[in-house]
Amino acid sequence: MLQLCNDRLSVCLLPSAGGAIARFDWLGQGRRELPLMRPCEGSPEVSPGRYEPNRLACYPLLPWSNRIAHGGFFHGGRRIALALNRKDDPYPIHGSGWQRAWSVREHEADMAVLVVDEIAPEAYSYRASLEYRLERDTLRVALRVTNTGSFALPFGLGLHPFFPLHGGVRLRAAATSVWLNDGDDPLPVRQSPVPPEWDFSSDRELPSGGLNHAFVGWRGQATIEWPALALRLHVEADTDGYILYVPEGEDFFCMEPVDHPINAVHLPGGPIANGMTDLAPGETLERAFAFRAEASDSRKEERSHS
Repeated sequence: MLQLCNDRLSVCLLPSAGGAIARFDWLGQGRRELPLMRPCEGSPEVSPGRYEPNRLACYPLLPWSNRIAHGGFFHGGRRIALALNRKDDPYPIHGSGWQRAWSVREHEADMAVLVVDEIAPEAYSYRASLEYRLERDTLRVALRVTNTGSFALPFGLGLHPFFPLHGGVRLRAAATSVWLNDGDDPLPVRQSPVPPEWDFSSDRELPSGGLNHAFVGWRGQATIEWPALALRLHVEADTDGYILYVPEGEDFFCMEPVDHPINAVHLPGGPIANGMTDLAPGETLERAFAFRAEASDSRKEERSHS
């Protein structure tokens, strides 16, 4: 485990478990540690050398996000076959980076750079890097991937953070439309304007009853607020979409900034029209993300220390 720390934030990384974040905590103004992402409790290792990424706080999504139907897709006249990579899911999910061991290329007190190489001659071969950097109240993440294969493929990037509810949360993340599924299968079936109950153009509580949809037309800015803690987390990304997953009865939700919706390779218009990037051999795609914490009520914070 690697630790990054300054006087306001603390981050614990697990390079061997997908280059993921195990903890991301707020230390601002001398407060006790408050989780900004759901912390990994105990070891995520389920057997020697095998990890459960969904126990972690955040992991990278590459070279594509979420699920792909039909065991793969056609691109450039070539069939790209994708094997199932989880026993509990009927579709290939979240690419491969989240299930690989990453190597540490650089590590300082407030930054780290991790790298990984994937070799799959008939599918996605790539070299990727993850840079984590603390700047005062902000965690910056840069995810970069280069196509090291012998043919062009559509690539997509994102992050999969798990955020705690902390007894109640409000979200602002304006979007213009949403890809709806049928409520039984997560694959989208149609695109629709955002309905009023999911309109996060202003702060609102998360909906009850569960939700798992891809929102598009996002401007790359969101705010998560925990009123009981007088704490906000501002999220920025150079992507125009996010997946919002609000599981019923859990103590977390996921707001995943991504550059393409679920199953983009099979949506009308194809992967490029739906946000993915066609990378020829040797070409590179990079996405940047930022998570900035702030006290939402400085007077309340001062009282908590009196």
